[in-house]
Amino acid sequence: MIGNQTGGRVGFFLKTDDFARDHAGMLARGVRFIEEPRHEAYGTVAVFADPYGNTWDLIEHSTR
Repeated sequence: MIGNQTGGRVGFFLKTDDFARDHAGMLARGVRFIEEPRHEAYGTVAVFADPYGNTWDLIEHSTR
């Protein structure tokens, strides 16, 4: 069940204080993003997968 501990849902969160910087850096290092970044009321987020298939949110919370 490696990579499916959360039943196909995002189970982990990586919080950042600079989404654009970290998203670009992760892309440059070959991280596989499953979706394009999106802006929500709570902040900017994009889902990525780790080498084992677990899904994560890269998230920068809004300051509102």
